[in-house]
Amino acid sequence: MLSVFETPPFPPCPREFNLAGYVLGHANDRPDKIALQIVRPSGAERWSYARLNAAVLGAAAGLLGLGLTPGDRVLLRLGNTVEFPIAFLGAIAAGLIPVPTSTQLTSPELERISTEIRPRLIVAGAGIPLPENRDCHVISEAELRAFENLPPAIPVLGDPERPAYIIYTSGSSGQPRAVVHAHRAVWARRMMWDGWYGLRESDRLLHAGAFNWTYTLGTGLMDPWAVGATALIPGAGVTSDQLFLLLKRFDATIFAAAPGVYRQMLKRGGRVDLPRLRHGLAAGEKLSEATRAAWEGATGTLICEALGMSECSTFVSASPAHPAPEGAIGYPQEGRHVAVLDGSGAPVAHGEPGVLAVHRSDPGLFLGYLDNEAETKSRFRGDWFVTGDMVSMAEDGAITYLGRNDDMMNAGGYRVSPLEVEAAMHACPDAGDVAAIEARLKQDVSVIALFHTGPATEEALKAHAEDRLARYKQPRLYIRREALPLGANGKVNRRKLREEWEAGL
Repeated sequence: MLSVFETPPFPPCPREFNLAGYVLGHANDRPDKIALQIVRPSGAERWSYARLNAAVLGAAAGLLGLGLTPGDRVLLRLGNTVEFPIAFLGAIAAGLIPVPTSTQLTSPELERISTEIRPRLIVAGAGIPLPENRDCHVISEAELRAFENLPPAIPVLGDPERPAYIIYTSGSSGQPRAVVHAHRAVWARRMMWDGWYGLRESDRLLHAGAFNWTYTLGTGLMDPWAVGATALIPGAGVTSDQLFLLLKRFDATIFAAAPGVYRQMLKRGGRVDLPRLRHGLAAGEKLSEATRAAWEGATGTLICEALGMSECSTFVSASPAHPAPEGAIGYPQEGRHVAVLDGSGAPVAHGEPGVLAVHRSDPGLFLGYLDNEAETKSRFRGDWFVTGDMVSMAEDGAITYLGRNDDMMNAGGYRVSPLEVEAAMHACPDAGDVAAIEARLKQDVSVIALFHTGPATEEALKAHAEDRLARYKQPRLYIRREALPLGANGKVNRRKLREEWEAGL
């Protein structure tokens, strides 16, 4: 039997649709329920569904009042404050296209993004860097919040296939790629409610990530609101050792985080009393069995893991009702059509390794890379979008993750291209030849390591990285070598570097 898993198609998205209007569709039937709490050990900032909806639709009106028109792009430079979802959903409600970005981006990274997307407006948080060479209007968080009092706009309905938002992901080409998602992407997330979360209207879901991360944006905010639940987000400055306290104090029923956050939380050791917590969710990188076992021992709850990517969010997962077999991540969610392919694009037999692929008909699949039709086409093999994740599929559809089929690195849940890091670091004086790899330090901890042949000091290399790369892209190890291993084609052999590193552990 071949490794192809197909279930009945998911019900189609309504023909007239607006992502923001759908996400806050429960504002009328439960206006006084708390939609969002930004939580800290000292207390919480609470937003009801009615107030959040008024702020979003007021923001839509205010943005249109600035002269923006549907299709214009809005660059978001905001932190973990309520202004982020207000600006994001407000722009979408108005038919604009928001572009969330990490607050850690450096000026060179911002300049490239700004040049590529050509924003008509930037919404800026205090102290967050902006592109220096910008030719557009900038408004502050205070100006955005003032829109809350405006007469609400009506969400712009239209074809669910039209662009809704753009996110950036690192790619094997060495440059972050602008991923364009349609309005229908949020409708496709309904497959996760049972296939991963076990999400209910009564849930209080605490997500430990930053708002600009798509994992937080979808799992932590949009999905709880779409089902009528409450989203809990840690405020700025909350540390991992405070998360257990927040989970208990704010009666969280589901917890979502990257595996690295779970590892940090579990350093305290011992049992933790979380009577309301039903289970945890993990995505962004592979969850180690040691971390899973430690969490279950400390809390008495399961972690449901998921596999996905920026171009399609999560589509393979375990759930409370359908746990993964030992060693596997989970199963394709109901409504998905996935396969495991060989190098020629043909499905492999059950149990054989191959690259995971998603059918082009998947309603959550992106529209394409912005202004790059050639690269978009390069990711498809016939009707299959190839993810780059190496997996095997059991006869019952269970998926086991085997790693990447390229040199992509994982930094705290963010995929980072070694080419991007190398391009930035090669410009450092006296760096010489450089190569970046993901270096494992112990069973479930790895960092980005930079090998270099030049005489540059570690201090100089660090300073250069801080100036050119977001923090999560910066190497944590700098290792000087007389020469770098090369393959038959004369290119750096990163696999050999990883093997040599592993052998030295």
